Amino acid sequence: MSGVGDVKPGSSEPPWQRAGVTYDDWRDWRWQMRARIRNARDLEAWIDPTANEREGIERLSDRFHFVITPYYAALMDPNDPECPIRRQVVPHIAELEDPLGTPDPLDEVAHSPVKNVIRVYPDRIAFCVNNECALYCRFCLRKRMVGDEDWAMKKAELSVALDWIRQTPEIRDVLLTGGDPLVFSDERLEWLLTALRAIPHVEIIRLGTRLPVTLPYRVTDALCALLARHHPIWLNTHFNHPRELTAEAAEACDRLLQAGVPVGNQSVLLGGINDDPATLKELGEGLVKLRVRPYYCYQAQLLEGTAHFRVPIERGVELFRKLRGRTSGFAIPEYVLDTPHGKVPLQYPYLRGREGDDIVVESFDGHLWRERNPL
Repeated sequence: MSGVGDVKPGSSEPPWQRAGVTYDDWRDWRWQMRARIRNARDLEAWIDPTANEREGIERLSDRFHFVITPYYAALMDPNDPECPIRRQVVPHIAELEDPLGTPDPLDEVAHSPVKNVIRVYPDRIAFCVNNECALYCRFCLRKRMVGDEDWAMKKAELSVALDWIRQTPEIRDVLLTGGDPLVFSDERLEWLLTALRAIPHVEIIRLGTRLPVTLPYRVTDALCALLARHHPIWLNTHFNHPRELTAEAAEACDRLLQAGVPVGNQSVLLGGINDDPATLKELGEGLVKLRVRPYYCYQAQLLEGTAHFRVPIERGVELFRKLRGRTSGFAIPEYVLDTPHGKVPLQYPYLRGREGDDIVVESFDGHLWRERNPL
């Protein structure tokens, strides 16, 4: 397992020297947030952008913002446009070639009783507490809201959502997501967790965060102590490729585990990034070594600008079939499709079959959902 301090291809110096800062500054998550890459010129310090990447940056600038932490940029291969790290975060002209994609494929807005609270199931909600992340993944389910001021949550708006939770006693499980809740300061996160813990019917608080992957320095001792004060806290993160399993990421996950926070992983099946058995096997086994449970692997959504990432569902089923019996069972996540009616395992009896360009699945409550998924 390598660290980001290792010298990368095409460079003879460690990344903090390339960034022009000290080693201590490099490991300061606040510096990383301030120094995020936001344009092609800044990106050139880490890679040589291709013509398709440069055009993607220019033409997508007013549709889906482009932000990368220096830490994550240091994982990219500067000479390989097909680098699985680079393809996840650098804009590409292929994002403009998607006739089927929609802004809100899960119809989340229609499932929101108050701003940024998404209720699909009777007893649990996703609470999008902010619209900011350490970096913006090109396949982000909520790219419609990330970085957009209209979706930001002021403290007064968070309070409205908290009041709704207080008045809805069926809600026992609250997932804090966004954006990314760990972008909050410790003080703001403490306020929010304290408010939720004061609601008697809220039994479980979950955090959905990619910061252990994209900015592991955020997982400080102080943060872990804060989380431990509000147990039971569960956390799911989002590793997609074995190259993301760095020494720094391992350190972040271990800190969380030592604080009593169970850590799971929810990946996305992405064409050209992890859609082969060897990569999926290496990722699952690497996560298990870190004591991170491979939980879900999502089928890429019918989301605008992501046609080049989507894999035919039958191919995904076959990929996961090839893992069975060839690695530990708990190293294999459940392959699922998220729908407006909830998550559906892509296996019998939930996977009903194909009708033309559609895959038909049955949700937990008996709804049939047709997902456009051309072969």
